[in-house]
Amino acid sequence: MTNFGWRVAVFLSATVVFTVRANAAVCAATDVDKVKVVEAMRQMYVAATKDDLDGFHKVVTPEFYAFDGGKRFDGDALMNLIKAAHAAGKRYEWNVMEPEVHLGCNDAWITYTNRGSLQDGSGTKSLIWLESAVLRKEEGGWKIQFFHSTRVP
Repeated sequence: MTNFGWRVAVFLSATVVFTVRANAAVCAATDVDKVKVVEAMRQMYVAATKDDLDGFHKVVTPEFYAFDGGKRFDGDALMNLIKAAHAAGKRYEWNVMEPEVHLGCNDAWITYTNRGSLQDGSGTKSLIWLESAVLRKEEGGWKIQFFHSTRVP
């Protein structure tokens, strides 16, 4: 390799290393982000408990959708379903338990067990769901882009 060829090779190698390190610094996620991801999920349940559509919009992206009960719910449809259940006298309790958060640059995914209950005219029944979500970091906060829930029989 010529002297010029070595210089080009060294320059390109240094550029790649610098670029990778620069991107890693920009995309560095911390344990604080993990806490914020879990809190975003909890805030979704706070909003759902209160039928608070504005609160729901604060923690979801505009393109939010969910898979729950074997169906797809776009946008506000999941909240409308919960609101209808409340109007029918049903009350849910939801709890994010044993969360595992995985962070990327501005993306995260979380899995957890939701241990809660359903109260209606027949009494209170303990329920468990296995849930997961994909979140995106926007303006320093984490927003839910996709949510999936499967009830444990």
